[in-house]
Amino acid sequence: MTKIYTVSELNQSIKFTLESSYGWLDVEGEISNFRPYSSGHWYFSLKDETSQISCVMWRGRNNYVFFTPQDGIKVRIKGKLSVYETRGNYQIDVAAMKPLGIGELQLAFEKLKEKLSREGLFDEQCKKPIPKIPSTIGIVTSKDGAALRDVISTLRRRFPAAELILAHSSVQGANASSEIADAIKTLNSYKKIDVIIICRGGGSLEDLWAFNEEITARAIFKSKIPIVTGIGHEVDFTIADYVADLRSPTPTAAAELVTPNVSGLIEYIEDFSYNNFEKIKNQIKFYSDSIRNILKSYAFSLPESLLRNKSQKLDFTAYRVQQSFSNYFQATKSRIERSMNVIKNANPKRNLSRGYSIVRQHSKIIMRVKELNKTLETEIEFFDGRIKLDGEK
Repeated sequence: MTKIYTVSELNQSIKFTLESSYGWLDVEGEISNFRPYSSGHWYFSLKDETSQISCVMWRGRNNYVFFTPQDGIKVRIKGKLSVYETRGNYQIDVAAMKPLGIGELQLAFEKLKEKLSREGLFDEQCKKPIPKIPSTIGIVTSKDGAALRDVISTLRRRFPAAELILAHSSVQGANASSEIADAIKTLNSYKKIDVIIICRGGGSLEDLWAFNEEITARAIFKSKIPIVTGIGHEVDFTIADYVADLRSPTPTAAAELVTPNVSGLIEYIEDFSYNNFEKIKNQIKFYSDSIRNILKSYAFSLPESLLRNKSQKLDFTAYRVQQSFSNYFQATKSRIERSMNVIKNANPKRNLSRGYSIVRQHSKIIMRVKELNKTLETEIEFFDGRIKLDGEK
């Protein structure tokens, strides 16, 4: 008798057959349709020239991947076949992933660099100026790294007055880029920091990859505090270097760029003090000579006469101002009186007082005999009042 399966039974049978038939698999291919979910899981396809297979990498496992996968990058994965029974799809449950050589990382680097450049993250007009004499310097690096020791040593030697604040983060590995971004945000929450140094020592492209991640680049771009990078050696360039406000070739060089040399600063202050002392001395001599000349002048020897002349000039000026106002007011008064007479003469009541009257019918003034309608009620206005006459019937 033929066995009849339910859909679930069939999928369970296929799942058991596939998963028991294949052990751990190493598969190479190109990533496509990469989708990181908010849950932390990664879903993507792995393809070659003629075929593709679905893949999933769970949160926790992908924490050990030192780079963020991108479409088009060739990788080697290690995993096991599994079946997603709900949809009847088979997929690779990925346990580990690494790029196929330096070329793939370089490709990812160039893709991200091109993307961020188009968005304007590298534009010069977005670069913030580096303060010449910072009072507080933030440092983003590993607390256990040699880069931190080199930076602190240089800062203490060049400018010991500066306060240093360390925001520890990993500088290599799966979570390093997120930790670097968080450290930058933390330092931005301290309002008193003047400049931030992001640094680490040299290493391979894989070692420096945390500084080529998009999350690191965007954190640097969003920083309100200017950032100087000192990552790797002089030949090493990272995405972080392009976004930063200033790039230096090494951690030590970064420390030198953000601080004045204390000995040079002292020399500058001494020169400034000497030059200004000479300027002040010359100014004092100039004004002393001016005062002596004033004391010897005729005006200073006869101050009372000078005061009387000024007082008389003030009296004349006050008289002219008074006359000007008086003339202005008189002219204004005359204009007002003339205007009042014009208004008064134009008043109809003035004519009525002379014996004239105004005839109206339906509020219309009748000015001609032919305009008068004898059948209508007529109103006649005199100087001392109005009367109404009924029309003829």
